[in-house]
Amino acid sequence: MRGSDDMVEWLELLGHSVENLNGLNAIHVSETNGKGSTCAFAASFLKAYGNDTGYPQNIGLYTSPHMKNIRERIRINGEPISKEHFTMRFFEIWDKLPGQATPILDIPRYLQLLTLLSFHVFIEEKVNVAIYETHLGGEFDATNVIRMPLVTAVTPIAMDHVSLLGSLAFSALQEPEVAMVLEQRAAEKGVRLKFIGVDSALPTSAAALQPKVQKINCSLALAVARAWIALKAPKMQAIMEDNIACGIEHFAWPGRYQQINERNCQWFLDGAHNDLSLRHAVKWFAETATGKQNHAVTSTRILIFSQISARDGVALLRSIAESLQNHNIHMQYVIFTTYDERRDGQTRIDRNLKNNFSADVQERYAETWKGLDPTATVIRERTVESALDRARELGNQNSGMQALIIGSLHLWSSNSQKYCETITQDMRQNNVPKKLAQDIPSVVENHGRKLKISPPPQPVGDPGPRG
Repeated sequence: MRGSDDMVEWLELLGHSVENLNGLNAIHVSETNGKGSTCAFAASFLKAYGNDTGYPQNIGLYTSPHMKNIRERIRINGEPISKEHFTMRFFEIWDKLPGQATPILDIPRYLQLLTLLSFHVFIEEKVNVAIYETHLGGEFDATNVIRMPLVTAVTPIAMDHVSLLGSLAFSALQEPEVAMVLEQRAAEKGVRLKFIGVDSALPTSAAALQPKVQKINCSLALAVARAWIALKAPKMQAIMEDNIACGIEHFAWPGRYQQINERNCQWFLDGAHNDLSLRHAVKWFAETATGKQNHAVTSTRILIFSQISARDGVALLRSIAESLQNHNIHMQYVIFTTYDERRDGQTRIDRNLKNNFSADVQERYAETWKGLDPTATVIRERTVESALDRARELGNQNSGMQALIIGSLHLWSSNSQKYCETITQDMRQNNVPKKLAQDIPSVVENHGRKLKISPPPQPVGDPGPRG
């Protein structure tokens, strides 16, 4: 994998080089499912170890997409960088980048711009390690400009276009055909590759390790953290059992296997968006919703689904229905919605996905589900807000309910904070652009300047779940 040549040139305009990126001692996590969780676990383990030993002291973490605020994508020691910090570093790079495309050099698109900003922040803040999650992946992913990460991790994948970076790589256990491709790529590049199963050092009852797939992500992250420590601090002690327990205790990654209890309503949320992750989410829901701690809740169950990407949403619905049937779970109500958050049309300025949802898509989903389960009541709602309100109404009518919300992280974000603060409100007092990171494309104004952020290549579809 490699970043585009433009990324190298933009870095040079900022006064940085590929060699500077090598100095970040990066951990690079790629592929389909579990990337975000693996990155967050690795950061949590290294932070716990650093608190105990004094090194590493500064841990950078870059992930996508964000939930409530764009600053969540760039974290140091687990915390999003401050509004003031974001503002300062943003204009440090913006004023050095080209204002318009030329035949020789393009202007950064949304994800490229944020990746460049993260590099600049981590270099200037002198982090000891920078942990990077790829975006959509592929050869030209902006994060692939990191030529020599210290450690590479590959999460469970359902594709065969895999490449490896650096000299040391770990992979979660894969399907045989995927494992074969990984081994071939590793041999071609001279990369040491090791497959990681569930680590026996993990506690058995930690809530953060449910369902089992999180144990896999955590085990991969632990292997990465151990390898990083061995490479950067070979004379220091190995990561200890207390560090592992502390890292897991302080792990937090919203939008992944999350349960929210609201009076007589229980919301089960996951950003699952492809076949494998959706099957994991349904299995988690089946085990959790029918568990002893939830036995008193009414059997009324609701599925809320939205998916507008180029992926075959109908095929995903069939997969969901099959998984529900396999786990003996019946959804009395199924609500299809869009990515529009509110009835009044207001939306967060920092969203990076346009809503191209059409009524035809909802109709197709509705007809598909009626064919799969004629006994279910199928409902279509134009906004996430109205979908959630309808689910609450159904819960009140039936003395409670359990709702599984899957298909996109945008559903999680809207549910968790209906009226999120915007980047505009965050930054207005600092005279930063009014629409930084608005739905792409956007025009950013500051002191009479118009600054354009280019859209990503189309079609983009759903940016994918948090891993």
